[in-house]
Amino acid sequence: MVVQGELQLQEGRKDTITNPMLIAEVLSESTRSYDKDSKFAAYRTISSFQEYVLIDQATLHVEQYYKTEPRKWIFAEYDGEEAVLMLATVPFQITLADLYDTFMTPL
Repeated sequence: MVVQGELQLQEGRKDTITNPMLIAEVLSESTRSYDKDSKFAAYRTISSFQEYVLIDQATLHVEQYYKTEPRKWIFAEYDGEEAVLMLATVPFQITLADLYDTFMTPL
């Protein structure tokens, strides 16, 4: 998750941020549909939310949604080791090979 400025938390909670700009999630088989549909719809109600990145757990595949204006989103997908994910909301890019190496390597 990326937040611009100071973290804003839901009143009475310490685990719910209300001002995310970018959210990235790793998809599992059991949550894939929920993350892509209901959860994304809920995130879109957050005024600061601008970009959603979904990382497939099983294959080198990333889906990216980014807001261009109110209620308009661009969809892009990336496949394979050489593909380069370029974030729209912050200046950052990474190959899928490096992205998957980063989150697949045990700490």
